[in-house]
Amino acid sequence: MTAIQWSDGAPIYRQLKERVVAMMLDGVLKPGDALPSVRQVAAEYQLNPITVSRAYQELADEALVEKRRGLGMYVTEEASRKLLMNERERFLHEEWPLVLERIARLGLRTEELLGGVSNGNDKADAP
Repeated sequence: MTAIQWSDGAPIYRQLKERVVAMMLDGVLKPGDALPSVRQVAAEYQLNPITVSRAYQELADEALVEKRRGLGMYVTEEASRKLLMNERERFLHEEWPLVLERIARLGLRTEELLGGVSNGNDKADAP
């Protein structure tokens, strides 16, 4: 795992879980890969092992990882598909309506959105 900056806005176990999910979505953790052990993560980030266990348990509850007795936690084969589907659904229902609202508020046209960002220095804008 990489360096993590914990924020006060959410419980650490949830932030850790979201970091592991991001690693799965980014392809850093692939199906069949082992997660670092609870003890390893707890020591590396100076966390209580119970905090790490709680994050890992939520991942297991969502069938993103599976426990292999005596071996640890492993990313499931369907984790990437599930995560991508969930993230797309969340984007379309939570984020996209806010983006559309902002586009309407700013009075942006489709051509402006598809054509890229104008900095106001374009030759076409010159008098």
